[in-house]
Parts: sequence; structure tokens; C-alpha cells
Amino acid sequence: MDRAEVFGYIPDGKYKTSVAYFSMEFAIDQALKTYAGGLGFLAGSHLRSAFEMKQNLVGIGILWKYGYYDQVRNGTNHMACAFIEKDYSFLTNTGIIFTVTVHNAPVHVKAYLLKPEVFGCAPVFLLSTDIPENDYLSQTITHRLYDPNESTRIAQNIVLGIGGAMLLDILGLTPDVYHMNEGHSVAPNFYLYDKFKNLAEIKKRVVFTTHTPEMAGNEAHSFDLLQEMSFFYHLRTAEVKALLNIDGDNFNYTLTALKFARKANAVSQMHGRVARQMWAGNTGVCEIIAITNAQNPRYWMDAEISQAIADGQSEHLVLRKKELKRALFKVVADQCGKLFREDVLTIVWARRFAGYKRADLLMYDWPGFLNLVNNPDYPVQIIWAGKPYPEDDGAIALFNQIINRTAALPNCAVLTGYELQLSAMLKQGADVWLNNPRMYHEASGTSGMTAAMNGAVNLTIPDGWVPEFARNAENCFLITPASDEFSVMEKDKLENKALLEILNHHVLPMYYERQSDWITIVRSAFSDIMPAFGSDRLACQYYNDLYN
Repeated sequence: MDRAEVFGYIPDGKYKTSVAYFSMEFAIDQALKTYAGGLGFLAGSHLRSAFEMKQNLVGIGILWKYGYYDQVRNGTNHMACAFIEKDYSFLTNTGIIFTVTVHNAPVHVKAYLLKPEVFGCAPVFLLSTDIPENDYLSQTITHRLYDPNESTRIAQNIVLGIGGAMLLDILGLTPDVYHMNEGHSVAPNFYLYDKFKNLAEIKKRVVFTTHTPEMAGNEAHSFDLLQEMSFFYHLRTAEVKALLNIDGDNFNYTLTALKFARKANAVSQMHGRVARQMWAGNTGVCEIIAITNAQNPRYWMDAEISQAIADGQSEHLVLRKKELKRALFKVVADQCGKLFREDVLTIVWARRFAGYKRADLLMYDWPGFLNLVNNPDYPVQIIWAGKPYPEDDGAIALFNQIINRTAALPNCAVLTGYELQLSAMLKQGADVWLNNPRMYHEASGTSGMTAAMNGAVNLTIPDGWVPEFARNAENCFLITPASDEFSVMEKDKLENKALLEILNHHVLPMYYERQSDWITIVRSAFSDIMPAFGSDRLACQYYNDLYN
């Protein structure tokens, strides 16, 4: 794959293996709205490190006309979803238009290029069907990331997978490895099968990253609908079932990707064990290793915080943290009309709003929560932020319920607009980064990594990546999980009790009474995060353990 002639990106000679990285999301910069959450944050950091090391890699994604959605407020101060057309002058129009077959009809696809020098990432081709050559229905395929219509989502998968593989051929690029980042991009395998007519030849070229530790979260559709949508390229349903030794009426994206790939990876050591157990009963599944997620420190980390920790300058560290808190608190004041104080311990809960992440766990015992936020001896400030899926009425209701319940509390705020920029400000302004999902539901999670890069202390359930990092009361504070013998409701009750206990008796007294001990934890967290959970390690591990 000769990149120099195509887009002026010359890889380092030590990265001989060429890679095409397929992903529905890329969170590369605040200005480019091609992401929803953690999957995109991972892809963005990966491509930034790939660029910095000049790895032989190119991204394949979709140019979403309306992004995911813009999170705004309605007239009652509740969250609302706005779909606003995006325009990007910094993308390069390649002039390439080609057709893919969707629902037995041609759909025209236009390719744009995000050049490496724009945001400092490996080159990314972004595909769009929103062009005059298409009818309106075909144009809408690339309008909304994770469109709620099932047929539209399948069409998106076809454009990404088959369209992306076709584009590489049009460009004359023949990657050694096709990397599917999550099951959305499983479709190129059918294009490759049409080319090679041999499953073994595909396996030589395909690797896969799985991100979902629950069976229900792995996307599946009926064979009949997929056949009707032209998902299998030139294959028929019976041929697909025979090729992959699949029975039943439904086609599972993840299972299929595991059968096409020569090797796959889960995104934490714990997730690796879960994933191997999940898919163990299926024939033809490839080896699943673990490559723990990571984030790019040069993008996320505040330089002054980093320098103060490196130099052992505790006073500078404290002063810089207060500066960053003041910047965040301007956003709080602007959105919520509440004035936070830089000398008060600030707890942040911020990530995708989904039921299992339990944004409201801190409130489970309401009198206990009020005691926490009204404690005159150890004052606290709490901020929530995050984006629910726009059709997840339960998560949106929870978001708005937290707004309602905290409206009268001057030290509690709920922020909208949770994207890269706000995410960075929250991590820089947090003293405590709260992470309390239900155990075994978080494949990895990465927000706590970037929080620790910015002088915040994790208060967390030991799920996902956390067991690979955590040393309780040394580099973080761990919430003891309730036994699996209890019901979900009882677990929430017990873990809320454990959370309040840690805050009231350990976190708050240390922050206010033993600042040197607090700074020791901040420093320990920073040194344990870097470089183990920086994306340079991740990018190298992908090359060494998955690509080569």
C-alpha cells in the first residue's frame, strides 16, 4: 500500500505491514462530529498515536451529515436532541464517486480524505451518500450515526464495509490487514470472499476488535432482511450459512467477524476472559487475545499538570488544578446558573448515559446523598454529563430526572454537550472521577485513564480496565462490589452504601485534612497510567500482537 503517492503520508520503514482500519466512529477532534462515545474515543487516540509513530495505517469511516446529535436544552431546561447539518471545509474532496449495491439498487458513494496534517492523525477516508447522484432515501444512509431504522443501519454497514473495501481497490491500495473495529464493519469480508473465493485467504488478511461483553449488545439481524438489503454482496443466505457453519434465522455480526478473522482482541484483560467464555461454544471462532484500551496523552493531558507532577512541584500542581477548575466552572455557571468554588472537592460523573453505568447510584439513598452534599465540614461539588442514545427514552428520562432532583442544590450541576472538548475540561477540572457501572458490564472504559492524566483520582468499581491499574488507597479508591448472589436492586443498595462510606470516611477527610497524602495518590495514579495506558503502547501492541 503506497501511501506517499495518494496522500503524502510516508510510514516509517519498520512498519512493513499495511493496515486498513474500519470503524463507524472516529473521535479525532471536536470539530469533526464522527463519533458517539468510547468506541470513537479509542479509534481517535489510536489514529493519533499511529500518526505520531508513522505507522502504516489508514482509517476508513463515514462522514455523518448530522453527526451523532447535538445535545441541547429545551424550554423546560431538560435535555433535547438536535440534528444539525455539519459542514467541514478542512476535508479534501478526492473526486472519487463509485457505487455500492444496497437493496439490489446502486447507491453512489463519495470519498473524502482527512489529511494527516489537519489534526495530527493517520489519514482517514470518510464516505458519504449525501450527494445529488442519489435519491433522498439513499442520501439519508450517511445522515445519522446509529440511525434508529434497522434497514438504514444495515445500509450504513454496507457502505462502511463493502464501500470501504471497494475504495481501497479504486485507490490501488492493497492492505495486508483489514482491521474491523467492532462488528459494524463485518461486511468487507463478503467483498473479499468474492475476490478470493476462499475463507482461508480472508483469514490471512482480517483481524477484529470486539467491544461488547453482553450477548444482547452484539448486533444481529435476520438473514432474510440482510439478503434483501444486499449485505452479503454476491452470496446467497444458504452459501453464507455453509461457508461459516451458521444455523438459525439470525446473523450475529460479532460471531461472524470472529469466524472470518485470523485473530481477534478484547479490550481489557477481564473482557478477554468474558469474550472467550461468551463465544467458546461456537465452531470456527478465532483466537481472542486482550489488548487493553488506552488514550493519547498528547491530546488529553494538560501539559502543566504533567510537568508539575514530573518536577515534584506540589504547589504548582495545586494552583494549576484550581485554574482548570475555574475554566470548567465557567461552563457550569453558563449552563446552570450555579457558581462553584475552586477550593471545594469536585466529583465528576461523565460518560455515555446507559442504564448499566448507573449515573444516579450516588442518589440511591437520598437522605445519605443530601448529607453528603450538605456537609459543612467537608463540602463537595458534583457534576454529571454524558450523552444517552437519542432513542433511549429511559436514559434520557434519567438524565432529566437528575436535572430535576438537583435543581435546588447549588453545588450540583448537570451539563449538556458532552463531546471531546467538554470531556477534556471535565477531566482537567475533576478532583474525583466517579465510575460505578454494574460489574462485568464494562468491556474496558477509558475515561478514568484520561482523568488520571490530569490529576484526578479515580473512585471506581473494579470492572473493565480498572483491575489492571488499581491499587486501592494508593492510586485510586475502589468501591467493593456486592456479591453476585444478590439481586440487582440489592447490589445497587449495597454498592451505594459502600460508595458513600468511602467518600465520607476516606476521600473527603484525606482531601481536606491530609493534602500531602492526596497529592501522593494523584502522583501515583499519574505514574501508573503513563505509559501503560497511553495509546502509543496500544498502537504498538496492535502491530505486534494482532497485525504482524
